[in-house]
Amino acid sequence: MKHHLTPAAALVLSACALTAEANAQPRIFTDALAKEEFAARRARVMAEIGDGVAVIQGATETAAYEKFRQSNQFFYLTGVEVPRAILTIDGRAKVSTLYLLPRNERMERSEGPVLTPGDEAARLTGIERVLPRDQFAAAAKAFGKRMVYTPYRGETRSAGTPDREAAHAAARRADPWDNQPSREQWFLTRLHEHAPAIEVKDLDPIVDAMRLIKSPAEIALIREATRIAGLGIMEAMRSAAPGMYEYEVGAIADYVFRKHNSQGVGYYALVATGTNAAWPHYHASQAQLKDGDFVLLDYAPDYKYYTSDVTRMFPANGRFTADQKERYTIYLRLYQALMTSIKPGQASAILRETVKKMDGIMAAFTFANPKNKDAALRFVDGYRKRAEAATPGRGLGHMVGMEVHDVTVPFDELRPGMVFTIEPALTIPEDRVYVRLEDVILITATGYENLSAFVPAEVADIEKLMAETGFAERERPRPERGAKPPSDRERGWGPASIEKSRTAPRNR
Repeated sequence: MKHHLTPAAALVLSACALTAEANAQPRIFTDALAKEEFAARRARVMAEIGDGVAVIQGATETAAYEKFRQSNQFFYLTGVEVPRAILTIDGRAKVSTLYLLPRNERMERSEGPVLTPGDEAARLTGIERVLPRDQFAAAAKAFGKRMVYTPYRGETRSAGTPDREAAHAAARRADPWDNQPSREQWFLTRLHEHAPAIEVKDLDPIVDAMRLIKSPAEIALIREATRIAGLGIMEAMRSAAPGMYEYEVGAIADYVFRKHNSQGVGYYALVATGTNAAWPHYHASQAQLKDGDFVLLDYAPDYKYYTSDVTRMFPANGRFTADQKERYTIYLRLYQALMTSIKPGQASAILRETVKKMDGIMAAFTFANPKNKDAALRFVDGYRKRAEAATPGRGLGHMVGMEVHDVTVPFDELRPGMVFTIEPALTIPEDRVYVRLEDVILITATGYENLSAFVPAEVADIEKLMAETGFAERERPRPERGAKPPSDRERGWGPASIEKSRTAPRNR
């Protein structure tokens, strides 16, 4: 039967179609932060460089079919997400200029519109001038004898971090078969060719100091990245069971990350069962969880250019043994002694307060296993030494923000707006026993906020969570305790089952 639409119904459908079309359009400027926040950052750079000019180039496209992700320093100052962009921040003129590649109509027909030079780009980004990239050479020649600030450190993006970039650069320089200049070094060379009289300084320390204290908008993004990380870890804990592989546990978290619109991961999944956890950055993910194993899961997403860093440990079968419970409980109490001591102020004073609390906990705790006691004593002594160290701030943890090991500058005082993790480890090296938790801490005006506090850490809460039905169990039944895990054929994943599924009629 043929149905005719009334004019009113046709108008509604037309409006819905236009809305759907608008929603389907690619986003050509970030919605992570307001353009005013990026403008304020550029204004702070102007104040730092005086009569100088800051110049920074964005990331290039990659040689793969993967979604473009901007480098962190460039995104921090612009919010711009197109390849091969260049930004200048003129401290004398108080004007920023963005240089972009021209419109590529062929690419646009294939992948959708992107930001291109012109007044519309200036309006969207809040950058005063947005010009074609081929005009940058003339601008560079006009620098004359001015001081030019540009990044010396290699760019980082996605799961990259400054420490990993530095290690990679050192390895490249030491390799006689791979000893080429970095992209940053080449950029400096070209700048000197166009403006031989310029003096050059490193821009990174200026931007790094700005990034140390997070704005309310940045904290909101880190909070959401932490929420997603916690949801992924909790779903993986619900599903974990003997017979699963480490990569399956990580895959469940991956699904949760993508479901909540993460653009990637902040770092590779650290899923380590049994003695694999003794490698702090183990990521082979090929071992099978066994009954009696203690499992480490450390993972977080890349959400709108910000990440998190959360770790939990749990028994593969969902129930702590007496020895696991003793070791984990003393670790957790010592860990909580550190966390509850955190507040604005000198790191050395915080650590000294922490050690006093730890000494009291140790005096009151009853141990059945002397190895657990020795490990706990070593743990406390480690903090005793950190409290007297020359740089006690290093004894608390590492910063988190756009990178999981976020940029930092030397400090001893914790200030509101700092975000970092605590991640101390208790170890019995001869038995390859390793216990570690990790939480994301925000320094507030009066103390701290644990952004990942909702992720279970107490023994009873972990066991309760793991008794719940998980994502993997909804997809396939959990094997009985001690039973051999079913094969792919037994699960219905064999070739015949796949073919049957492919040819079966589908209801629509």
